Amino acid sequence: MTPPRAGRLRYAYNTNGMTSHRLHDALALLADAGYNGVALTVDVAHHDPFAPDLTTRTAALARRLDRLGLGSTVETGARFLLDPRHKHEPTLITADAAGRARRLAFLRRCVDIAADLGGEAVSFWAGVPAPGTDTAPGGTAWGHLVEGVRAVTAYAAERGVVAAFEPEPGMLVEDCAGWSRLAALAPGLRLALDTGHCLVAGELTPRQAVLRHAADLGAVAVEDMPRGRHEHRAPGEGDMDLPAVLGALRAVRYGGLVSLELSRDAHRADTLVRSALQALREAERAGSGTTTVGARTVDAAGAGPPPPAPVIGAVGTPGGGAR
Repeated sequence: MTPPRAGRLRYAYNTNGMTSHRLHDALALLADAGYNGVALTVDVAHHDPFAPDLTTRTAALARRLDRLGLGSTVETGARFLLDPRHKHEPTLITADAAGRARRLAFLRRCVDIAADLGGEAVSFWAGVPAPGTDTAPGGTAWGHLVEGVRAVTAYAAERGVVAAFEPEPGMLVEDCAGWSRLAALAPGLRLALDTGHCLVAGELTPRQAVLRHAADLGAVAVEDMPRGRHEHRAPGEGDMDLPAVLGALRAVRYGGLVSLELSRDAHRADTLVRSALQALREAERAGSGTTTVGARTVDAAGAGPPPPAPVIGAVGTPGGGAR
């Protein structure tokens, strides 16, 4: 689904930060607080993709989302769904071919869920290279990744779903420069930009990443983060210039869901869901002046035509940390 262009930003909350709530209750909490959507991390806690009657459960979930007026994206970062003993494994760059096949099958299942929900995108990532892995461009890990990403992107296109790839600090593709390299080898791939990650890896600031990759965005997250540390934090608890980032998203007229991923804050979701949204809206108002896109100064509320396609290919530097 292609989201409409919009002036005011549309906010979502990732269910991996609501794991102490049943999904039914979590969705009601989001709707009551005024969110526009949900970033659904399919996992053992919420909408287990390997439990019985997935098709029936997904149809019921689609009806509930419709009744609540919530849009959706599908997130694939469940920690122990595929392997209870190894976080986030296997991945698209796992040396074992059977492991890579399991990850690919899971991602295709997530695409199916997104299609049946009418979701805006499916977000996925590369994985952390094992010690001794050849991570050079053109090497073994990149070869496995390109093969897997092409398969996911092609399947998503068949189902009418946006395939959005997320650079993750500490993974094989950890910044926007790495995404650009991958996208050149996987036509149709979109960018899942977690702006907080720009404070950890790569040369672009969060605002610069939004402006440079405006035409590439398939999904966006904007939680706070301390500079140099991959720690997802609530608005105001890190070093993110939220007014600048949200103003840039307004300026480029981004119409998709803008999500908060606070996976370590489930214990305070009852209050954080509402207070975080209030903080985002206040930051959006603070950032609704003017900003520069290329050589043009545009209104951050989204007036005027969309910006021209950005220049792609900034060079990034390695970062660290892991989700």
